[in-house]
This record gives sequence, C-alpha cells and structure tokens, in this order.
Amino acid sequence: MRMDQKPQPPSHGLAVCPDPECGEPVDPRDRFCGACGHELTAAAELPAGQDRPTMPIAAPVWPEAPPRDPGSLSTLTQHPGELPGTDSGGRDLPTGPVRTDEPVPAAAPPRGETVRGGGDFELAAPDPRAAERVDADVPVVPEGSEGLCVACRAGRVDGDGYCENCGHAQPRERDHMERELRTVAAVSDRGLRHHRNEDSFALAETSLPDGRPATVAIVCDGVSSAHRPDEASAAAARAAGAVLGEALPRGTHPQQAMHEAIVAAAEAVTALAGAEAAGPDAPPGGNSPACTIVGSVVTDGLLVVGWVGDSRAYWVPDDRTAPAARLTEDDSWAAQMVKAGLMNEAQAYADERAHAITGWLGADAYELEPHTAAFKPDRAGVVVVCTDGLWNYAEAAGAMAGAVPADAALRPLHAARVLVGHALDGGGHDNITVAVTPFAPTPSGAPSP
Repeated sequence: MRMDQKPQPPSHGLAVCPDPECGEPVDPRDRFCGACGHELTAAAELPAGQDRPTMPIAAPVWPEAPPRDPGSLSTLTQHPGELPGTDSGGRDLPTGPVRTDEPVPAAAPPRGETVRGGGDFELAAPDPRAAERVDADVPVVPEGSEGLCVACRAGRVDGDGYCENCGHAQPRERDHMERELRTVAAVSDRGLRHHRNEDSFALAETSLPDGRPATVAIVCDGVSSAHRPDEASAAAARAAGAVLGEALPRGTHPQQAMHEAIVAAAEAVTALAGAEAAGPDAPPGGNSPACTIVGSVVTDGLLVVGWVGDSRAYWVPDDRTAPAARLTEDDSWAAQMVKAGLMNEAQAYADERAHAITGWLGADAYELEPHTAAFKPDRAGVVVVCTDGLWNYAEAAGAMAGAVPADAALRPLHAARVLVGHALDGGGHDNITVAVTPFAPTPSGAPSP
C-alpha cells in the first residue's frame, strides 16, 4: 500500500465470524471463516458505493501475446488455422480462423472469485514441504492408521467424514494431491483459507508419430462463485488431458491439439450444467459450473501453451542470468483495463476487481476462442503452469524465477512442492496448483517439430 493512501476498510466489515456458535476472529481479507467455513461476504452489507469484483465488461478487449525478449526466447506464435498438418480426424487443417460449430451462449459478466459456503473443514491441509513422496493423486496413509481421526488420533471416522470421538471433519483426498511422472510433476493444495480444493490437474507422457516424446500438463482452477467448481475443474482437466493424449500420437500439431483440448474441456464443463439443469440441486439463477484452464505441451525443441482465464504459464531458464518470461496473458478485469489504456498495471492490480475474470469455461461463458501460442526456447529450462493461488505470490516473471529452485529441471516434484510452500508462506489465501515440466532445446542440426 502506498504511504499516501488511507487504509482500506475490511472487505466484509467483520472482526469476528457472525455465526453465533463460532465467533472466531477473521482477517479483513478472508471471504469465509477459517474455523467453521461461514461465508463472510454473504453476511455483510457492502459500504455505499462499493461493488463486488464482478464488474460487467460491455465490450471485451482480448489481450495480445505479451512481448518477448529476442535474446531469451525465439518466439513462434501462430493461430492454429495457420499451421500445416492434420487435425485429430486426419483432415487437413483449415487455412482460416478455427472456430467451433457449437451454439454460442449468451454473454455474461465477468466472474469474481467470491467463495461460496458449503464446507466446514477446521484442519489445515497437509504441508507439502513436509509431505512424504507420493506417486499417485492420493495422500499417503501410515500403516495401521486407516480410519483414525487426524486430529485426536483416537476416534474412528464415520461415513460422513467426521470423527465419532471429537467431531472434527476430516481432510478430503483433494485437499493435497501430488503426482510425479518421469518428465513432469504437479502438486495441488487446498491452501490455508479455503474450505476445499477447487483446483485440479492432469499429467500425461505420450509420443509423436516419429517416436519423439511429448509431455502434457493441464491445470484448472474452479471459479468459486460458480456452482460445483471442484467438479468443473476436474472435468476440464480430465477431458483436456485425454484429448492431448490421443491427438499427439496421431500426428496432430501440438498447437492444434491444445486448441482441441481446450474446446473439449469447455464441452465437459458445459455438460455438467446440462446434466443438473432439471435436477433438485440446480443452482439458483443458472449459476453454471465454471473454471479456468492452462496447459503446456513440451516436445523436442517446441513448447506450446494454451489457456482461457487467469491461470498462467511461465518460462524459467536453467541459467538464471537469462530472463524468465510469462507466456500467457490473463482474461481478467485488470488485464482489460491495462489493455484499454484506462489504468497502468500497478493501478489495475491494486484494485479489488483485478482478479474478476472475463474468460472461463462453462455454459454461461463468452464465445469460446482458446488462446494458444508456440515457442522455441534456445536454452534449457522449466515450464511452470499454475493457478493464481501461486502467481499471486510471484506475479512477475522474475519473481517466479526467484521462487523456482535451481535444480527444478532435475527434481520437478521437489520444485512443485517448494512453489506450493512459497504460496503457503505468503498466506495461502487460495487453492494452489502448479505443474513443472523440464525443457531441453533441440540439439544443433536436429530437425525441429
């Protein structure tokens, strides 16, 4: 905060949780009680003239690709329709812009990140800095402790997930997830403030038709103000990972495959809304499931990224004397304000509406036009794809590079754990998910993808 600015009042105006059975002190930045999960913003009236971070944008201003330092990255940014090759069905790629033939949903205002109630987890998620190595997407359970409460270590856990002895709610499997493959690793954590983990990820190792390996990392962030955000992120990550795993071995260009994967992810999230539309749990006002997505494909000498929303991809070279780079541009209120010239970057990101997103996957999203870009880095490094739960604490490319361990290319799981720990040390105000993929440039004289 600048010294000439007056301190801002709490976003909810509460000093303690309004639940009469709780009364836990709350932080001005909290959106729900850390003890009982009570939604604070729903219980407080906003001051006169103050708005929630869901400001409608009348005419979206889609960001252009960020500038690149020619000494750091040799950039090849293309629209999928300009690429030679075939799509997943073996047809020649079109020469014009690629669009889906699906009906276009009506435009909707940007989504904010207000957390909705619906959980009451009193225990912090496992700290990844002290976690045991995990080779699957589930936590390690010490032998003989199955079914025991993680709080009192004496009571048994009933079918509802609560201890029969002390009554504590037990952590869910998604509160902390880790996965490591040979060429990529990811960690996802609930953080310190949210009552559940609404992020998800998918990893895959496959190969191109000529046998060259390809590594896939997908990270999705459920929109907390939407209905069933945890299911939306899981469905999107699963669908995108499956499409890339099938399209790349068929010979689909990685950038076109990424475009198809994001379209498939959007369809999977939209299908959640269709399945629940007539059910008893349908959200009020048509508040459909929604999430953001970012993904990377790393092949021999080629790096492809794709995204919708404000989840990000970063390039961090092994040689830290060379500059790092952010490879994505947010679909957010702040990015649009900067793009339109209405604010500078510092002003835009200081505004409470900064993280209101203007692009997402879901039935009520704008017309879907996935962002994709291809790069050919000239040196070794790592690709970091993550949700805003991490980059909020390392926003600039240089700050992210400073948080990535020097041996990240050799120990990607360790690097992902360190990055999650960096976000937890910063406050852990959101779910945190990060995937780390080492990258090696094409040897001199070798054919490019």
